[in-house]
Amino acid sequence: MLQDQSLQGHTALVTGSSKGLGAGIVKSLANAGAKVIVNAFNNISRAENIANEINSSGGQAIAIKADVSKEADIKSLFEQAGNELSPIDIIVPNATPLQPQRPIDQYDETFYRSMYDFFVISPFLLTQEALPSMKANKWGRIINITSEVYATSMPNFSAYVAAKGGQIGWSRSMAKEIAPYGITVNTVAPGWIPVERHENDPQEAKDAYLSQIPAGRWGTPEDVGHAVKFFALDHSSFLTGQTLIVNGGMTPW
Repeated sequence: MLQDQSLQGHTALVTGSSKGLGAGIVKSLANAGAKVIVNAFNNISRAENIANEINSSGGQAIAIKADVSKEADIKSLFEQAGNELSPIDIIVPNATPLQPQRPIDQYDETFYRSMYDFFVISPFLLTQEALPSMKANKWGRIINITSEVYATSMPNFSAYVAAKGGQIGWSRSMAKEIAPYGITVNTVAPGWIPVERHENDPQEAKDAYLSQIPAGRWGTPEDVGHAVKFFALDHSSFLTGQTLIVNGGMTPW
C-alpha cells in the first residue's frame, strides 16, 4: 500500500458508528489501516458487533459506550482509547439524535438545543480533548459529517438545518485556527442515503428523491466512508476548511 494511501499508525474515533453511515465510515478507516473506536450510546452490543467484524477481518477496533454530547463521557472515552489503542488523532463527529421534520410551530426549545448539542458542542468537546496530543504530534484530522440540507435550505427541518449550518461554520473557523499545527478540519455532507432509521420513510418520498439523483442510484455508507478517508489521508494535508458533498451530483456547493 502506498504510504500516502494508508492510515497505519493513526487512531480514529467515529461517533455514532454502530450502524448506518457511521458503520460505513469506521469500516473504511479500518480498511485503510487505522485503529478505530466504534462508538455507541444506546446500543453498545451493536457497536461490539462492528468492532468484532473489523477485528476478524484483520483490523484493530474496540467498542466504547459514550454520550459524546457530554464532557465527562468524552474524557472517559479518550482515556480508554489511549490505554487500549493509542491517542486519537482522527475524529469523525457523526452521532445524531432523531431528526423529525416539522414546521417551526411544532418544535420546542429543548429539541432545538439538542441539535446544537450534537452538531456544535460535541465536535467542540471532542476536538478540545484531542488537541494537546494532536498539537504535540503536529498531525490531526477532524472530519465533521454534515448534510446537503444546509445548501438546499430544506423547509420544515429548521432545527437540523440550523445546527448543520453551525457545524459547518465552526469547522471553517477551526480550520484556520489550528492549521499551523498540522491539523485539518473538513466536512463531508451526504445527501439522503437510506439506512436503518429510514426504513419507515414513505416509499413515494424515496422514489421522488431517487429520481432527482443524476448518478441514477442511491448513495451508500461506503460512499461516505471513502470521502472521509480521502480527507484523513496524508495526501490531503493541504486541504482544510472544505466541504465535500456526497449526493450523486444533486447539489453543487
